[in-house]
Amino acid sequence: MTKCTMPSASFPRCKGRRIVASFDGGDVTSDGGILLLRQLDREMSLTRAVARRLTDERDPQRCHHRTQTLVRQRVFGLALGYEDLNDHHALRHDVALQTAVDTDGVLASQSTLCRFEQQANRDWAVAIHEELIEQFIRSFRKPPKKPLYLDFDATDDRVHGEQLGRHFSGYYDHYIFLPLFVFCGDQLLASYLRPASRDAAHHAGAVLALLVRRLRQAWPEVRIVFRGDSGFCRPLILNWCDRHDVDYIIGIAGNKRLAKRALDTDYASAIRFEESWEKQRVFGFIEYAAKSWNARQRKVIVKSETSRRGFNTRYVVTSLRGCSAEWLYDHRYCARGEMENRIKEQQFLFSDRTSCHAWWPNQYRLLLSGLAYLLLERLRRIYLKRTAFAQAQVNTIRLKLLKIGAVITRNTRTIRLMLNSQCSEQDLFLKLVSKLVPG
Repeated sequence: MTKCTMPSASFPRCKGRRIVASFDGGDVTSDGGILLLRQLDREMSLTRAVARRLTDERDPQRCHHRTQTLVRQRVFGLALGYEDLNDHHALRHDVALQTAVDTDGVLASQSTLCRFEQQANRDWAVAIHEELIEQFIRSFRKPPKKPLYLDFDATDDRVHGEQLGRHFSGYYDHYIFLPLFVFCGDQLLASYLRPASRDAAHHAGAVLALLVRRLRQAWPEVRIVFRGDSGFCRPLILNWCDRHDVDYIIGIAGNKRLAKRALDTDYASAIRFEESWEKQRVFGFIEYAAKSWNARQRKVIVKSETSRRGFNTRYVVTSLRGCSAEWLYDHRYCARGEMENRIKEQQFLFSDRTSCHAWWPNQYRLLLSGLAYLLLERLRRIYLKRTAFAQAQVNTIRLKLLKIGAVITRNTRTIRLMLNSQCSEQDLFLKLVSKLVPG
């Protein structure tokens, strides 16, 4: 039935004027910057490549939405801040999103997207991970001359339902998944969902082996360094790295034997503190062989810190040579702390929205978040270099460059977005368009 009158809301007067609000503005979007994502996706061929790798069991004769359209709709939605499938009930009518996805019709509903996600399986996870690696390799014009530092870390992903694979963690005091992330610098290489009932390093060695094999297929001479905290200091990983010429710098948990060998470094730190009563840090090397290392001696960095709060001694096992212990600790091991910000950005893109009951759809959702991150990370790394947003997090980029209000008109010849005249980043937006759109 046609609505002859539009409901409206009234607010208190402003300077004697009535204030009336109603939803009769026509085609207006809050996501005018989505066209930047469209151009980035075209440049990278990201969603098209992913869609080609996925097996779709739907009957093509009965499908209104292609695999590529469904993947693109979800990835763009996450990048714009729409974490739930429910959001697409209204979002499917947004002309800006329809334009970005390259269609004139109504997009897929939440039920269609949900049914598509339920097809996810192990092959989908492998296929999308393969595309993540290929995107990383293609980001280099020439073989990298500097070492590639592969940062491994796990994080908690809280679950609030009866999802398969959930497990109660005493450390986090909640039911969680424990996904494994791998980054090289700011670039995502793996986003692997795991149950929290397993060790923090579960399958990390296998993931490392697969990454090293593919990277050395592309660049046989590349130097690779494995970096992680003490949760990844496992004999299996260390031995594999030694056999395959992969360097490592990994935290190691303290124990009585390490503390005994580090006494000289602790003593030097304490003496300096007593002389100045200011916090002191002293670094040194020791040789150490755990029983599980089959009596093999490895070099361990000792960082002894003494302050008014007492002693704080840390240990890092490494195969790197030719540098001081302090330089290796500060400039190589501590650099892994930047990965915490990258994991936080995954959460800004709703990597923790793993609310499906089945396992593989949740893995698929985790990877969709990773694909959205790839688009925004490339925008930052390539096109926002030497701008105020060169180090901005993805949620800031989303707010400033994607969430731009616009009025849309569409006819047979033209789709026009009349962007908000008061947008604070107009010059930067136009500059990005000039770089992204071929002359």
